[in-house]
Amino acid sequence: MKKLFLHIALFFSLICFSQNEQLAEYYYDKGDFEKAKIGYEELLENIPQNTQYFLRTIDCYQQLQQFDLAEKAIQNRLTKYNQGSLLVELGYNCQLQKNDSKAQNYYEQAIERIRKNPNEVYGIANSFERKVQLEFALKAYQTATEIQPNFNFNYQQGLIYGQLGNFDKMISTFLDEAYANPHNSIVIQNQLSRFMTDEADNSFSDALRKALILKVQKSQDLFWNRYLSWFYVQQKEFSKAFIQEKAIYKRNPESLAGILNLANLAIEEENQEVAGEILNFILENTKDLGLLVQAHTYLIQIKIDKATDKDYAAINGEIEALLKEFEISPFTLSLQLIQAHFVTFHLKKPEQGKEIIKRALDLQLNSYEVAKAKMELADIFLFEEKFNQALLYYSQIEMDLKNDAVAHEASLKAAKTSYFKGDFDWALKQFKELKSANTQLIANDALEYFLLINDNTVADSTQTALKAFAKGDYLLYQNRNQEAIAQFQLVLKNFKGSEIEAVTQLRLGKVYEKTGEFNLALSQYQAIIDHHSDGIYIDEALFFSAEIYSKKLNEPEKAKPLYEKIIFNHQDSIYFVEARKKFRELRGDKNL
Repeated sequence: MKKLFLHIALFFSLICFSQNEQLAEYYYDKGDFEKAKIGYEELLENIPQNTQYFLRTIDCYQQLQQFDLAEKAIQNRLTKYNQGSLLVELGYNCQLQKNDSKAQNYYEQAIERIRKNPNEVYGIANSFERKVQLEFALKAYQTATEIQPNFNFNYQQGLIYGQLGNFDKMISTFLDEAYANPHNSIVIQNQLSRFMTDEADNSFSDALRKALILKVQKSQDLFWNRYLSWFYVQQKEFSKAFIQEKAIYKRNPESLAGILNLANLAIEEENQEVAGEILNFILENTKDLGLLVQAHTYLIQIKIDKATDKDYAAINGEIEALLKEFEISPFTLSLQLIQAHFVTFHLKKPEQGKEIIKRALDLQLNSYEVAKAKMELADIFLFEEKFNQALLYYSQIEMDLKNDAVAHEASLKAAKTSYFKGDFDWALKQFKELKSANTQLIANDALEYFLLINDNTVADSTQTALKAFAKGDYLLYQNRNQEAIAQFQLVLKNFKGSEIEAVTQLRLGKVYEKTGEFNLALSQYQAIIDHHSDGIYIDEALFFSAEIYSKKLNEPEKAKPLYEKIIFNHQDSIYFVEARKKFRELRGDKNL
C-alpha cells in the first residue's frame, strides 16, 4: 500500500513539474520575462544541474537588465561545475552592459581553456555560436584542431565562414571536407544549395562554380566531375551537367544509371531537347535491357507530350515495334503502361488499355510493379467514369504500400476521383490530410484542391459553380481539351464575378498553353492580374505570363517586369526563386 501511495505521489509530482515547465516556457515565448524568471528559478531549484533551465533563467535576468544577478548566478555555477562555456556566458553578460574589454577578456579565457583541454571546445564553441560570437567560435575550433589534429570541425567552420560572408573560405573548407570524407557530401551539398538559393546576388554561385571548375582542371579525380555535374543540376543547366556526366562515363563506363537520372530531371524541368540528347546517348552506349527500355519509354513520352492527332498512328506503331523487339516481360512494364495510357487517353480505346494492364498483371511482378499497373488500371476506370472501380484499385495500392510515396499518390488520385464525381465533402477531408504529405508535389497539389473546394463552398453553399468547374477539370483529365475549354468558358459566363472566376481563368490559361494558343492564355492571366490582384492566383498568373513571353513568344522585355513583380510583391510565392533567377538572366547579369 505504501508503494502504491508512493507511485501515485510521484505520478502527480511529475505532472505538476511538467505543467510548471510548460507555463515557464509559455511566459518566456510570450516575452513576459518576470513571470518566466520565477518559473525557471523554481525549476532550477528542483533540478540544479539542468543546463536549459539555467540558461533560460540567465536570459530572463538579462532581458530584465538584472545583470548583477546574472553575473552572480553564472559565477556560482562556474565555481560549482567549472565549465569553460560559462566564461562565454560571463563575457556575453558584460557585452550586454557595453563593457567590451571585460567581455573580450572572458572570451579569451574561454579560448585558453581549450588550449589546456581541447575537449572543452564542444561546449565553448557551441556557446560562442549561440551568442553569435562567430569569430570566437571559429577561433575555438581552430585552436582545438591545432592542439588535437584528429579533431575535425571542417563542417562547423564552413558554416561559420558562410555566416561571416567569407564565401571563398566557406567553399574551400566544404569542398576539402567533402573530398576527405565523402560520406559528408550530402549534408555539405544541402548547405551549399541553401546558400545558392538564399544569397541575394549570384556571387556565391559564381564562386562555387569557379572553385569546382578549377578542381576539375587540376585533378583527374572523377569526384570533382560529379560535384560539378551536381552544381549544374542545381542551376538547371542540364546540358552542362551532361558534359560532365559524359566525361565521367568515358573514363569509367560502368553504369549509365546516373545519366538516365539526369535525363529524367531534364524532363521534369520540361527541357525535352537536352533530355532527348541524353537519352539517345544512352541508346548508343548500352546493351543493358533495363536501361534501353527506360530510355525508349522516356523518349516515347516526350513524343506523346509534343504530339498532335496526326502523330498518334506513328507513335502507336513505334510502341508496338518496341514491345515486339523487347518482348512482353516485367522488364518492359514501363513500355506496357505507357502503351495502355496512350491507347486510352489519346486513341480513346479504354478497353484495349485495360487488356494491356491485365496482361501485365499476369507477369511475375514485385509489389511496386503491381502497384504501378493497378494505378494505371484505376486511371483507366476513372477515364471511363467508373468511379467506384477506380477507388477500389486506388485503395488497394494504399493498403499494400502503406506510408509509401506511391501510396500517397494513390491517395491523391482517390481524392481527385471523389472531387470529379462531386463528393466534395469527402474529397475535402482527403485533401486536408494530404496537405502534410512527405512528397512536396503531392502536398502542393492537395493544398491547391483543398483551397479550391473550401473557398468555393464558403462562397456558395450549394456548390453549383464548383460542380461546373469540376466537370471541366474532369474533361481535362480525359484529355478532351476543346470540351474542357467550352466548359470553363461556360463557368465564366454563368458565374461572372464569383469566387470561382479567378481559378477558372487560371485553368483556361493552362489549357490554352497546352493547345499552343499562347495569346489566349495571356488574356486569361491578364484578367487575373487586372481583376484579382489580391487573390491567391496572382503570382501564378504573373509567372505563367512571364514564361510565355520568355520561352514561347521570344519577347523578353515583356517578361522582365512580370518576373520583377513576383520578386518585389510575392516573396512567399513558390515561384519566387525561379522568377528571381529568370529576371537576372533577362537583365543580362553575369556570373549566373
